[in-house]
Amino acid sequence: MKKIEIYTDGSCLNNPGFGGWAYILSYKGHIKEGFGSEANTTNNRMELKALIEALKVLKEPCEISLFTDSELLAKSVNEWIFKWIKTNFKGKKNVDLWQEYIKLSQIHSIKAFWVKAHNGHKENERCDFLARNEALKLQNSME
Repeated sequence: MKKIEIYTDGSCLNNPGFGGWAYILSYKGHIKEGFGSEANTTNNRMELKALIEALKVLKEPCEISLFTDSELLAKSVNEWIFKWIKTNFKGKKNVDLWQEYIKLSQIHSIKAFWVKAHNGHKENERCDFLARNEALKLQNSME
């Protein structure tokens, strides 16, 4: 299995509001970036959307190290998702995205790692910039 790193971030202006997401895929020195935006969303949806969009790019099963500044995303991927599946997501938010994540993640081995935001982590800073920029571009286009 290929070992890859995924870095993600989500941004939301006014939460809920205009949101942006971004990811960086890294494999043996090769880098791929992706980003996008949505209106009327939340930061948690954008964090998860970034991961989903990164997984969509992968063409074969991979061993993934996920780096995120969202403790919620890291703990959800590593621990909580398994209980949520058993309880059919009772009382949980963003079920549509979590179900999409489950579908896309089944062929991969994923371990999430939390990184402190705005702490000089190069890839996290880049994702933060891209996600926020997408949210701002969408907001400006709607004014």
